[in-house]
Amino acid sequence: MQRLQKFTRAVVLAAAVFSTGAILPDTFGPFSATTAEAAVARNIVVRGTTRIEEETVLSYMTIQPGRSYSAADVDESLKALFATGLFADVKITPQGGNVVVTVTENPIINRVSFEGNKKLKNDALKTAVRSTERSMLTRAKVQSDVQNILEAYRRSGRYGASVEPKIIDRTNNRVDLVFEINEGEKTGVEHITFIGNSAFSDGRLRDVIRTRESGLLSWLRSTDTYDPDRLSADQELLRQYYYKKGYADFRIVSASADLDREQNVFHVTFTVEEGDQYTISDVEVVSSLAEVDAEDLRSQVRTKSGQTFNSLRVEQSVEDITVKVAENGYAFAQVRPRASRDYENKTMSLTYYIEEGPRAYVERINIIGNDRTREYVIRREFDLAEGDAFNRALVDKAERRLRNLQFFEKVSVTTARGSSPDRVVINVFVEEKATGEVSFGIGYSTSDGVIGDVSITEKNFLGRGQFVKLAVGGGADTQTYEFAFVEPFFLGRRIALDLDVYKKVTDANDYRSYDEDRIGGGFGFSLPLREEELTLRLFYKIFQTKMTDPDNLATGLGDCANNPDLSPAICDSLGTYVTSLVGYKLVHNTLDNNLNPTDGLFASFGQEFAGVGGDSFYIKTTAEARAYKELLADYGVVGKVSLKGGHITALADERLRVSEQFMVGGDLIRGFENQGIGPRDATTQDAIGGTAFIAATVETTFPFPAIPDEFGLSGAVFADAGSVWDADKDLIKAVGSNRVISNGFDLRASVGAGIRWSSPFGPLRADFAWPIMKEDADKTQVFRLSGGTRF
Repeated sequence: MQRLQKFTRAVVLAAAVFSTGAILPDTFGPFSATTAEAAVARNIVVRGTTRIEEETVLSYMTIQPGRSYSAADVDESLKALFATGLFADVKITPQGGNVVVTVTENPIINRVSFEGNKKLKNDALKTAVRSTERSMLTRAKVQSDVQNILEAYRRSGRYGASVEPKIIDRTNNRVDLVFEINEGEKTGVEHITFIGNSAFSDGRLRDVIRTRESGLLSWLRSTDTYDPDRLSADQELLRQYYYKKGYADFRIVSASADLDREQNVFHVTFTVEEGDQYTISDVEVVSSLAEVDAEDLRSQVRTKSGQTFNSLRVEQSVEDITVKVAENGYAFAQVRPRASRDYENKTMSLTYYIEEGPRAYVERINIIGNDRTREYVIRREFDLAEGDAFNRALVDKAERRLRNLQFFEKVSVTTARGSSPDRVVINVFVEEKATGEVSFGIGYSTSDGVIGDVSITEKNFLGRGQFVKLAVGGGADTQTYEFAFVEPFFLGRRIALDLDVYKKVTDANDYRSYDEDRIGGGFGFSLPLREEELTLRLFYKIFQTKMTDPDNLATGLGDCANNPDLSPAICDSLGTYVTSLVGYKLVHNTLDNNLNPTDGLFASFGQEFAGVGGDSFYIKTTAEARAYKELLADYGVVGKVSLKGGHITALADERLRVSEQFMVGGDLIRGFENQGIGPRDATTQDAIGGTAFIAATVETTFPFPAIPDEFGLSGAVFADAGSVWDADKDLIKAVGSNRVISNGFDLRASVGAGIRWSSPFGPLRADFAWPIMKEDADKTQVFRLSGGTRF
């Protein structure tokens, strides 16, 4: 009986709706399934709009006048109107035969402000939020802004930050949006732990990655906070380090960062599998291309039998062979290195297979993210352009070049399919970083005392990739002025042009009895003979040197009668003269790090030919070699052997001046003063220099045990040896052969120990050296302190 009553009631209600279009108040809802089937919208009335046109509201609705509609139409219309972001509230109700749409417009933002922020400035936060002045306020946008602000603080290392948005009503439906921020304390990295490593200690691996542990010096750096992007970069740095050290099977099992919310610190853990270290047993080049002789390409291979496997050298070999084969007309050739491991003997044989690759062309190169850097600065790092044959090795090479520019915080090069299967699109994503620097320097040495400088440097001048430097410096006895400019791509070619202008004023001091004023400049061209390893620089220099007696007694050219305290050799060099010279310098560099090398070789050989005009005529030859090797990699012990030498010869029976000869002392052989060894005037004790010198050093550096790495303290033990000899014959004649002492090749040597401090104020070094071989006339100096800082 009850079921029959309910059914009858539903029929009556339905009939009422069909006849009148009205919705009775005791139905299940204004648009139930039953009533919606019968509803017809005779007219649509829009209420509540002030800034927005009624037609705009109607355009988003699926309900149309004169047509029937259902609950689904009402639902879709509500969703569409809310999705516009124009309205804070929307109601759709029937009234008789009409459908009334009542809207409440979102207010307009009058002002966006931030309160409580100190670590992140307003400008930085404004770039993180989407809500802007004169835009419409929406709940979704504000919620998104809160998350973006929190993410900005997380990236700056503050995971305890909180944000509360406040809305302040103003007149005319306008509001102020205020983000109240509690920045919280800095969330540091408490521990960095490595699991599975045995070849290298935790401390050594911490030096490889960029993330640092928090400590006493945390206030000076930002790398001791957790950054997911930095953690990903750290994993790649670890891979590269192990691959370069011969661990070809190395892999990272996991890299995790666990947040301890109570202590507000992160614990970072890397779990690794090192595998074995491999030595290269043999290297082969195999070509499947008929006209490519594999033997002719062996000179391009940088991996040699007997060497420890190095992934970077393999990559460079692939690139060099690829370029060489392309020059021979095989633009689509691919070079694939394959390794065959001998697990028992821990050796690896490498074979470079040269084969014809798929015929694909570069359709486009898209550059994304370069707001400041000119596009051509990025494009010129590619050895291919639109329309060229696509080659993966050359793309990888360009990516490495872009990272080495140091213009970008991040670089990512990806490829995508083009308009057809044989077309490839290259996408280059970059994130720029600041390349300009205004710095103040201060340093100290026992020879020159306190010295300082101010410099303005820009490594990407006007986004053109050019280097510009302007510097002014000085100390108790010196004043320096310098301007330098480098164009890395001269005339669109990979040839660097450098220009420099300088002035240096040096007053007499404890080891120099004359004043010297030098002003000059020059230019040079650097050509990469073998990229990243071998470079040739050709240069021209011209400078004017003015040597004067600080007492204004001697007039030069041998007239020293008025100043018997000045050596005739120096007196003979007084005056003003111009030197114009050309020269070259060949540099071979395989160091793993130019600032703090632990492995590799640096060698250079150069000559200068003075006499292209001017008043000086000589040939000067210099050479240097430095080799570094990790002796105990697990403990960070690094060995260094260096050798340096030079010779200068006067041309056409011309004389050499004191300032043109070599002066050697504590800068090369510790334990002696500057200009402390070599030919000397026995009467005045003035050093007059020599035409030849040689200096050698054997040194071992090591971190101090039980001292945290963050202090940057390390020790060194060393032995130096060398000599400077054979003063110019005309200078000896001016002085008198009986007054010139220490003119022969008399070897000096010293041993010592030192402390190195990579301090927050720059690298500092203190050395204690004791001469074990010296001459009676030599000037010794047991303690030597040097270093400096940049702010």
